[in-house]
Amino acid sequence: MNELELLLERWANFYLITSAAAATLIGLLFVVITLAAERMPHEDNAEIHIYLTPTVVFFGSVLEVAALLTFPNHTRLTATLCISLAGVAGLVYAGSLLVGGVKKSYYERSDLIPYVVVPFAAYALLVLGGALLLHQPQRGLTFVAVGMLSLLTLAIRNSWEIAITIVSTPSRGH
Repeated sequence: MNELELLLERWANFYLITSAAAATLIGLLFVVITLAAERMPHEDNAEIHIYLTPTVVFFGSVLEVAALLTFPNHTRLTATLCISLAGVAGLVYAGSLLVGGVKKSYYERSDLIPYVVVPFAAYALLVLGGALLLHQPQRGLTFVAVGMLSLLTLAIRNSWEIAITIVSTPSRGH
């Protein structure tokens, strides 16, 4: 086994836990979406989608990175490419939220922080971690883990805010 394989094996439980959490929370978010569709007036449904899509993408990104790092027989180059490309895709997505988010008019400007700024930083950590995998694998995997945990924590926070908004909205019948 090479050094990277040993490190990835040591990190395997972390990837298992984060991917299971992300997948489970994606499922719960679909329950929230179903509740929103039944509870919220139709005109409010369009606005809630602005918040739901990024949150699902953040959970999906954690799941994707964990899956990518569990591929067998990774070399430093393949691991670097997988993580860096996932991070770059996230950076492009977060950047598109900034451009599109202003046009979509989040409820408040402060919403740009949890939906654009923090995810951009988390995806940048993935890119940095991927690049570090080439020369300092342990440090690179640590940066990747921090990026993943940042996205997971942010998605949980955003999911909670969405759930609170849905629960505090009077149902259609009232």
